[in-house]
Amino acid sequence: MRHFQTINPFNQSQIESFQKQDISAVNALIDTAQQSFLDQKHLDLSVRGEKLLALSKLLEKNKKALGELMSKEMGKPLNQAISEVEKCVWVCEYYVENAPEFLSPKKIETEAYDSFVAYEPLGVILAIMPWNFPMWQVFRFLAPALMVGNTTLLKHAPNVLGTALRIQSFVQEAGFDKGTLQNLIIDVALVENVIAHKLVKGVTLTGSEAAGQSVAQIAGKHLKKCVLELGGSNAFIVHHDANIDKAVEVGIQARTQNNGQSCIAAKRFIIHNSIMYEYLDQFKEGFELLKCGDPMQESTDIGPLARPDLADKLETQVDDSIKAGAKLVMGGKREGTFYYPTILTSVKPGMPAFDGELFGPVASFIGYDDIEQAVLLSNLSTFGLGVSFFTQDLDLAKQLISKFEDGAVFINELVKSDPRLPFGGTKRSGYGRELSLDGLREFVNIKTVYISKLD
Repeated sequence: MRHFQTINPFNQSQIESFQKQDISAVNALIDTAQQSFLDQKHLDLSVRGEKLLALSKLLEKNKKALGELMSKEMGKPLNQAISEVEKCVWVCEYYVENAPEFLSPKKIETEAYDSFVAYEPLGVILAIMPWNFPMWQVFRFLAPALMVGNTTLLKHAPNVLGTALRIQSFVQEAGFDKGTLQNLIIDVALVENVIAHKLVKGVTLTGSEAAGQSVAQIAGKHLKKCVLELGGSNAFIVHHDANIDKAVEVGIQARTQNNGQSCIAAKRFIIHNSIMYEYLDQFKEGFELLKCGDPMQESTDIGPLARPDLADKLETQVDDSIKAGAKLVMGGKREGTFYYPTILTSVKPGMPAFDGELFGPVASFIGYDDIEQAVLLSNLSTFGLGVSFFTQDLDLAKQLISKFEDGAVFINELVKSDPRLPFGGTKRSGYGRELSLDGLREFVNIKTVYISKLD
């Protein structure tokens, strides 16, 4: 096929068709990106900041239209889509405000006349982004990249190419060179050529384990810097002394946001056995109140999954877990791209509902008797993105932080990304960090400068 088609997952209607680029077109885009880098790398930081601020204002002005486009392309509820655009505005503003400090040379005391560390752009960076947060995933990489002075190539998921092209148009409208952000509308087979290209200096990927393994192998072969943000099966632990009402409210949000299609969503609910029935009953009541339907309607809580094959996979994972001994409390029903809110109990290691990543509104419940068992169950995962722990004993919580093997620990709150905080995981959830100071410095040349006097 010479074209990608975007399909509305709610009604399966075609939205738009996009012609694929061949290798010669891709090489021309890389050359353009390199020329833009050479033209812009010495721009004053304040100039880049003005353009990024202009970009944030364009996003704010067009947030409803952008939200509607995302809802049509991948099915997220419209109010959540608009909130996603607002978060992109925030990350732009954050880096405009903080990049001058983050990128300022850091003086190091040595015996030299002068010694310091400078932070300089690398060049052309490839970003391979997923469909589940079509704008936020891009902007948490793009905003720091633009402030640093890198130029970017975006290989977005084929089902959200309309959103990808809108981002590109806004970047140019904000005053950045046309080579600052360019979309690669290509098959996966051409990704290796892009990573291998001598002008491409690094690659960042948000996606599946399989995609991460492939990109890491290619990047390693060509000695390119690589940042990977992969899957997750976050534990949501509720201790016997927790505020149950709050833990239920936050737990439902943590499992169902973005139709349950989030790497940092709570997926394994590890509940103290003494409160299991009370917590489960309230959780089930909340799940039953969720309205599934047209994502364009404000009253909709959960829209369709983004593609039929994703619904197929989730249905198989749930069915296989039930066959292995999990108990179906509610849900377990699939209709087209819709997978309805589902609760499984008696979930154990060895089941897909425990070991895998269920990308949809399915909550897996596991009981525990003592806190060490809860920590063990949380860590008994190939993933290590984040964990939530609910308790009123903050001293206990602080003692446990170092025992969790994840990239993030949230106490009495759901795991979430925030421009002010580094984001990333451990184990098969990937490596490297996005956001905050750490994310800004992933794709810079950390240059040591040492000056001695000749006399």
